[in-house]
Amino acid sequence: MLSSSALRRRSAGISLVALAVFGGPALAQSTEDETVARLGTVTVTAQRVEEDLQEVPISITTLSDEKLDTLKASGADVRFLSARVPSVIAESSFGRAFPRFYIRGIGNTDFDLNASQPVSLVYDDVPYESPILKGFPVFDLEQIEVLRGPQGTLFGRNTPGGIIKFDSRTPQNEFEGYVRASYGNYNTRDVEGAVNLPVVDDVLAVRVSGLYQERDPYVDNAYTGQKDRYEGFKELAGRAQVLFTPEGSDFSALLNLHARSNDGDARLFRANIIDAGKKGLGAGFDRDTVYFDGQNFLTQDTSGVTLRLDKSLTDSIDVTYIIGLESASIESRGDIDGGFGAAFLGAGNFGPGNIPFPVETSGAVDSLNQTTHEVRFMFDNGGRLRAQAGVFLFQEDVAITSRSFATLTPGQPQTSVARRALDTDSKAVFASLSYDVTDRLVVAGGARWTEDDKQFRAAGDQRELGDEQVSWDVSATYTANDQMNVYGRVAKGFRGPTVQQRFGAPSQANSETVLSYELGTKTQLFDDRLRANVSVYAFDMEGQQLTIVGGLTNDVSLFNADESSGYGFEADIEAAPLPNLLLTGGLSSNKTEFKDAVIIAPGCGAPCTILDPAVYASDGITLIGYNISGNSFPNAPEWIANMTARYAIPVMGGEYYGFTDWAYKGETNFFLYDSVEFGQEGYWEGGLKFGYKSDRGYDASIFVRNILDEEALEGAIDFNNLTGFVNEPRTYGVQLRWDF
Repeated sequence: MLSSSALRRRSAGISLVALAVFGGPALAQSTEDETVARLGTVTVTAQRVEEDLQEVPISITTLSDEKLDTLKASGADVRFLSARVPSVIAESSFGRAFPRFYIRGIGNTDFDLNASQPVSLVYDDVPYESPILKGFPVFDLEQIEVLRGPQGTLFGRNTPGGIIKFDSRTPQNEFEGYVRASYGNYNTRDVEGAVNLPVVDDVLAVRVSGLYQERDPYVDNAYTGQKDRYEGFKELAGRAQVLFTPEGSDFSALLNLHARSNDGDARLFRANIIDAGKKGLGAGFDRDTVYFDGQNFLTQDTSGVTLRLDKSLTDSIDVTYIIGLESASIESRGDIDGGFGAAFLGAGNFGPGNIPFPVETSGAVDSLNQTTHEVRFMFDNGGRLRAQAGVFLFQEDVAITSRSFATLTPGQPQTSVARRALDTDSKAVFASLSYDVTDRLVVAGGARWTEDDKQFRAAGDQRELGDEQVSWDVSATYTANDQMNVYGRVAKGFRGPTVQQRFGAPSQANSETVLSYELGTKTQLFDDRLRANVSVYAFDMEGQQLTIVGGLTNDVSLFNADESSGYGFEADIEAAPLPNLLLTGGLSSNKTEFKDAVIIAPGCGAPCTILDPAVYASDGITLIGYNISGNSFPNAPEWIANMTARYAIPVMGGEYYGFTDWAYKGETNFFLYDSVEFGQEGYWEGGLKFGYKSDRGYDASIFVRNILDEEALEGAIDFNNLTGFVNEPRTYGVQLRWDF
């Protein structure tokens, strides 16, 4: 029988689904008169040129403006995207520093500091490949685009799952800007702003923007008696851009300088917050208390510079050159066993629950340097044919140190250290064509040749690995009528081989490839008051790179699955049924499966209940693991849903408004094997915002995030005990914004 709180949550979810069944992209809206509201055009650069969202043969969702501003309220980091976009999940065992993204179930649970991920993040035209770059804060953005499915023709490297693309607001030839400041519980301060300066009219413009976020700790350490010790953070980030457009030259230069400083606590791993034989958080979970006898901290610094040069060579040929230089360092240390003491010390000297042995480790990227170059030529003479071609170069050098410590020894001295370095060189040549066969039919296709080479160095081990592949895509878009486009797309994606090491021997995985099929419709109906985009897809992967994390062997190692697959659908709907009402919502189903006849992964290190069949050695006695064939991918819920609703009441000089947003993350399994304990049932998280917006640019509001105060597991660690980490608590506050 449902508890009263569970019943309230389920009722809220049912009501919200009834309000908006499917999901939506940006919040563009315009009112042509007092009685009719229409949706504005959404412009995207999913194919490296500006196009109407409805004409691009790719499943895309965009976030911008008020919706983006609301979702990241109260100091939220980039993980706010999780379940807020169909088919997208974001999570992290490093907190704010190291997000892991999954699209259509394709992702990577690997927490190593040189982990390779199949979802690429592109920030201002530069791919951020290292996971410690991917958490760069979200501020002063034009919009976010989520491109689902392989994008290996026109973008960077390693895109079997898709791309999350961030585009900053660039300098303009007018004076304008904004300041947004909020204050919330836990003494959370969140300030963001930008100023745009036209230094020389139509020639030189500067835009400077920045972000400051800080929250006080609120979690007590009951073992040491420290009050309000953990879960604080301090984030500083800035961006300065200079746009130079000399008159009469058909040339522009955009310089982008950016940096980030992130200090706070490492992810809180909480011992035995999962009850044996049950899924999700246990009955004794206390969000405000941990029992740590080890250290816990995180510090991170990143900086970079991007230069983009654009030049029109002729009336029909343009050339773009982009160079990106990124550097980063990070150190994170945590009490990994999540408790204090150890069982061998005797009763009363360990807890909470069973702590078989203490584990305290740290990981540090001592230095990371990434350099990218891209030269791209674009042809468009206004005729039937359009083309792009170019060269892409990528180089990354990273040095990593891992340490473990004797938690129970006074001074907690270092007990082991592992150092390694990885140098990556990649080069690619790409070309893409689009041709108007008729006024209604457009066909397009492209290919990209990529060569990846890596050199790995560690004590007593040096190795080289590499591969070259051709990724490609073919699509067709048919304009059925003025309201509907129908498209089909086939695409191949590629991710190069990778290698890693922590304290044991290095392990490596060969390249993975994916072949994806997609069909979709994009419609704009009822005099531009309803936008509905729906796609269905299926993919087959060969050599999927997988990571064994923890488990019976207490190991972190890479291996390849021979064959895996997935299929599903996404739907985005945006509606403006009334002049002052805007509804969006989203729904996706992602069904994934490992398809090898036998694929073996170790089982639980903690005392969990495994649901997969055991696999024994030839003696019939020695357990060698469990067959995970038929399992879904980790962190790949089948169902994801989201919605927003905004209603305004116009008054003299402005409007009063209310905004609500909700997201549903379906039942999720955290590891390669299926178990009763290591997963989370589906749940809703929602938010509310009420405010007054003045025609003079002022906006005052109050907000609540995670309004139901839902407590849920976001992940777990399996090697010692039933340890997990959890979602953010309910936060609330006030916000002021001034656009000038």
